[in-house]
Amino acid sequence: MQRIEIVHPFPPFFRADSHILILGSFPSVKSREQLFFYGHPQNRFWRVIAAVFEDETPVSIPEKRMFLERHRIALWDSIGRCTIEGSADSSIRDVVPNDLSVIVNGAPIAAIFCNGKQSFDCYMRYIYPALRREASVLPSTSPANAAWSFDRLADAWRVIRTV
Repeated sequence: MQRIEIVHPFPPFFRADSHILILGSFPSVKSREQLFFYGHPQNRFWRVIAAVFEDETPVSIPEKRMFLERHRIALWDSIGRCTIEGSADSSIRDVVPNDLSVIVNGAPIAAIFCNGKQSFDCYMRYIYPALRREASVLPSTSPANAAWSFDRLADAWRVIRTV
């Protein structure tokens, strides 16, 4: 597989009442095809946050949007453009961060959480110096993070309910 430069293909998801911002690193191939977040069926994101909020796991994109609205969650990614091979975070190079000001100026974001170390590292290196908003790292919901069971992930992610 070849490494290619890709610009993030879809906009952030947020509303004027979003109070939690969850940042991924960069969308997977499946998410880029679907033009929405966490589109790979093996990614545990939707199951984990549904468990956290004791809600039904959304399946379709409209259901996912309604879930995010209901729980006042904004989604975006730390990386706006990069060179990447497939979906592998480990292959990411030539990072250009996303501008989060549209979200933090457009919604009362009380907390920022990064889905995995790659997102958090990018946030701290490129975004935090300008934004000056603290972020917390959560274990990645990616299938590549096989060391974390579903139950362990859900327990760690429950911190987002305290916001």
